This record gives sequence, C-alpha cells and structure tokens, in this order.
Amino acid sequence: MHFFITGGSGFLGINLIRYLLNRGHQITSLDLVEFDYPEKSKIRAIVGDIRKREDVIKSLEGADMVVHCAAALPLYTKEEIFSTDVEGTRIVLEESFKKGVKRVIQISSTAVYGIPDHHPLVENDKLIGVGPYGEAKIQAEKVCEEFRNTGKIVPVIRPKSFIGPERLGVFALFYDWARTGHNFPMLGNGNNRYQLLDVEDLCDAIYLCATLPEEKVNDTFNIGAKKFTTMKEDYQVVLDKAGFGKKIFGLPAAPAIWTLRLLEALHLSPLYKWVYETASKDSFVSIEKAERVLGYAPKFSNQDALLRNYDWYLANLKNFEGLSGVSHRVPWKQGILALAKWVF
Repeated sequence: MHFFITGGSGFLGINLIRYLLNRGHQITSLDLVEFDYPEKSKIRAIVGDIRKREDVIKSLEGADMVVHCAAALPLYTKEEIFSTDVEGTRIVLEESFKKGVKRVIQISSTAVYGIPDHHPLVENDKLIGVGPYGEAKIQAEKVCEEFRNTGKIVPVIRPKSFIGPERLGVFALFYDWARTGHNFPMLGNGNNRYQLLDVEDLCDAIYLCATLPEEKVNDTFNIGAKKFTTMKEDYQVVLDKAGFGKKIFGLPAAPAIWTLRLLEALHLSPLYKWVYETASKDSFVSIEKAERVLGYAPKFSNQDALLRNYDWYLANLKNFEGLSGVSHRVPWKQGILALAKWVF
C-alpha cells in the first residue's frame, strides 16, 4: 500500500515509517519540520502544514491509506493546538476522502479522559479533556465521528503515553537525572499504577487498523501496555540500569502540584498540567477491546519500554546535547527543575 503519514518527522512518525518500510510499503510524509532521518531517500517527504489545504492535497497523490499522527502538543499555544488538532484534522479527512482514500486512521490520546475517578478506563467512558490539548483531541474525535456517520472508515486509536527510540520530551528529564547519578523525585508515594506504551506496540495497533476488514476497525480503541506495576517500581529499573544506586523518592503530592502550577504560570517549569495533575494518580486503560477485536498483543511491558528508550537515549546523546524545544523529538528545557536536580 501507499501510506500518507502526517507528522512523519515526529517521534511516532519516524517509527511508523520504519515499521512500514520494513513491510514493503510506499510512504509519503507531510510535516512542518524537514525529514532529516537516514530513510529520507526511501520515502517522499514534503515540508508543509496540515492546516494548508494545498499541502495536504499535494501530499495525498497516489495514497490509498492515511495515518494522521500530526498534532500540536501541550506546550504549544492554545491557538496552535486548536488550529492544528481540530481544523487540521478536518482538512486531512475532507481531502483524503475526496481523493478516494480507503481509510484514515486517527491518532488520538487518552488525554481525552481527563483526570478520571475510576480504572481501568474503557472506550465509552465520559470524555473530559484537561487543558487545550485534551479538549482539542476530543473535538478532533467528534470530527472523525462526523465522517464515520457518512459511511467513511475512520479508526480512532487512543494510545497511552508512548516511548521508545527517538522519544525525548519530558522523558529526557528523567533520563538525564538517571545517567548523571541523581535520585529522582516523584509526585506522591509512587505506588500508583501508570500505564505506558512502547511505540512498536503502537505501530502494531496502527497496522492492524490499516489491514483488518473495515467492519472490524471502524471504531475507537484504547492502546497500552498489558504488563505494568507501580510508577516507583517501573521507573526504578532505569535508575538501577544507570548503576549509581539511586532511588525514586516520593514527594507530598498536594504541595508539589501547587508549586508546579505556580512555576508553570511563571514559565519556569516545562511540566504542563496534564503531566503533574495525573502523575500521582492511577492512570490505565482497558485494552480488552483491542485484544478481542483487533487481535492486539503488546510485546513490551512498562519496564521493557522504559529501558529500550533509555538505551536509545544513551546511544544517541551526542546528537541532541544542547538542543531543546516543545516536541517529543528534542529534550524539553528543565528550567528551574535543573536547580532541583542538585538537591537529589
């Protein structure tokens, strides 16, 4: 098949492109950022914006399957998030189906569930987004529903926070503290269960939605790891791998959250509301529907995924030292948290 992938230069985008190339598919990528990976000669890479209809139309040439990964992440402005994640999604769907594309796979987020009062979360639970990103993802899913109601095939995937090769962002903060021999503070006592997801397992789920019969996939699916323990246990494996004998330390959640709210308001911390408001709470979804309907079978536990990402981080450190930004491809600035590092 010929896949058109939005956001192909991002963390999910490059992992999905490699996954599909290994299976013999053709790829077109559209991203605001230049595609600068070694695979550039193997795909058609277009620099452009999903909010510009002409860029989307050009990118769709020859495509028969679309995976819509592009999104403005929580550190972007509210205006950028809504124009990209909602209006950009509408443009991608409109132009894809005008071109006769068979299906558009929407990558949503479990951020649509907000801060829930029960677990595990299932696909028909109430949607209450936290912040502009969560709210925009809910609206984007409603756009997908509009197209589904007209008979179009629009599988929606809600992945947990996913990690693996090329993932930096907020996880780079943790890995930096681990490799430099520091204890790591965690909101709350760390005994909460917080499900993650390896990006390769996410690619498996996307591929199932691309290749299984239409009647199976035209639905919404939670995707996450099957095996996970507590945050303290899962994250401790990275500190153990670093080899300095350091530990996860719990912080009283309420005062820490209030402090982070203030620091975020003053633009002194890279952590946004969705991260610090949920970090001390249980956060896991049921993947039973994806297992039953799609045959989804995740290979990696939380600990497997964290260690695989950490190994990649160490092997590629020289490539991103000194870089920072607001995407998952680069480390986020630690801000005032760099001072806290010396306490631990």
